Amino acid sequence: MKSQKLTKKQLAVLDYLQDFTEENGYSPSYREIMAGLGLSSVSAVAEHIENLVSKGVLKKVPGAARSLEVLDYKHEETVELFKVKMMDCTEEEKKVLEKAGEILGLDLE
Repeated sequence: MKSQKLTKKQLAVLDYLQDFTEENGYSPSYREIMAGLGLSSVSAVAEHIENLVSKGVLKKVPGAARSLEVLDYKHEETVELFKVKMMDCTEEEKKVLEKAGEILGLDLE
């Protein structure tokens, strides 16, 4: 995952994907995302999707329809793994883990 925070639009896309998938049992099409968020074009949706995939918060199967999956980095197991690793690491590694946790929005306290 890159060390960039998500933009408001990217967060909106993720929220929409999560809600749509929970309600329907499958992910929305790019056109449904465009209409649901009032975006100007399908290419704008595609750009947001590609950026989210590159940031590691969204997964998609190339060439497959409705294959978008929001990856949840806030699972308790993820937080626990970070905490365990932080107990036995160098100060430099700890700083990297803390920064990664901050980027992912994890509560490591």
